Amino acid sequence: MSDKQPEGAGESGEFEQPSVPDDVWERFARDTERDIRSSAPKEPSARARMVTERLRQKDAKGAQPEGWRTGPAWREMDGRASRRRRLWAILGVPVAIAVALVAVKPSLLPGDPFGTSSGTPSGGASAAALPAETAPPTAAPSSASPDTPTLDRPFAGSPAERWADGAAAIVVPKAKSVGTFTSAQVAAALKQAKTLLVGANLAPGTLRGERPESALAVLDPKQPRMLDDVNSWLRAPGKKHDPLMLFSRFDPAEVRPAGDVVKVRGRMTFKAGAHASVAIHMDYTFVYPLIQADQASKASGATETSGASTEVARTIVRRVLDLELLDPRKYQATPGKLAITRYDQDLGNTACDVYDGFLHPQFDSAAPTGAPPTGPTTDPYDRSRDIAHSGTESCGTVSRT
Repeated sequence: MSDKQPEGAGESGEFEQPSVPDDVWERFARDTERDIRSSAPKEPSARARMVTERLRQKDAKGAQPEGWRTGPAWREMDGRASRRRRLWAILGVPVAIAVALVAVKPSLLPGDPFGTSSGTPSGGASAAALPAETAPPTAAPSSASPDTPTLDRPFAGSPAERWADGAAAIVVPKAKSVGTFTSAQVAAALKQAKTLLVGANLAPGTLRGERPESALAVLDPKQPRMLDDVNSWLRAPGKKHDPLMLFSRFDPAEVRPAGDVVKVRGRMTFKAGAHASVAIHMDYTFVYPLIQADQASKASGATETSGASTEVARTIVRRVLDLELLDPRKYQATPGKLAITRYDQDLGNTACDVYDGFLHPQFDSAAPTGAPPTGPTTDPYDRSRDIAHSGTESCGTVSRT
């Protein structure tokens, strides 16, 4: 086969000149030359000579007439077609591979539209994670499966099994300027608000009963009495000065975390405040899986023994916080620090009338602690209801944990 590539062949050289004997080529050349000589005009006409001369002059000047092969429309169209061919050539193999992979494992598609994913979110969830909460719910979440929580699946049987994990669930909204505050100042305030929430409810030291330093650092020391009150709650807990009003704390001598995941769901919003401020509203529910401290030594070996498990209980805490970023040019305020204007909480599955500064979850296998509940039965997962206190401080019963 000849190495010569014919005109019109693609860049890849897909078409090749077939092999032809030399005597055939010589005969073809002689016949062609004879035909050309016999068919060529002996003398061009006057018009032909004039056109030839005009074209010669244009060629000398570098100009070229736009014909059907050389005009701009053809060049553009040919360029587009060429680019399409090259793109398809380049993308063809990866697309084919991707189609083959999806055919074998459809769960690779974003969102798993066929519901075939066999993976589970952290915390042992058996269903796809819920999207972030962007508006107040209108009803309580539907009942989950009646599964019993274990160390492998501490959120089994709970709506929280589909919630996001920890600090990642606290989504800071996109900042924009508010009043005299720039978007950068608002963004910094929203970040501080998240730091407060994480430090008060998710920081391991806080959960162990240690001083919540990162949360306290966000608060404005110029807000009257606020920091003084919080410090007194932490120093000497009591009914009228309970640190649980702001912080989630467990006695490590009584309980330990069942794993390293706390499930969280809620939302954060902001708007212009009534005091030339940025008003930040946060409404979040935290679900803590726990085991009894005297069973903690069994926990590491529980999953190693077939059928063995350690009892897991869950405490559910919902917090509603309103914060303000005040303009220090108009108020006695520290730049970048936040003032607390409201704090409400619902505490689910904790002993009634115990004010030692810790949450005390009830385990089915243990005798009840604290006073008997006297209030109504409520669903701690129902985020559609308002938890604003109406002057009653009764301790009720939770419908599920």
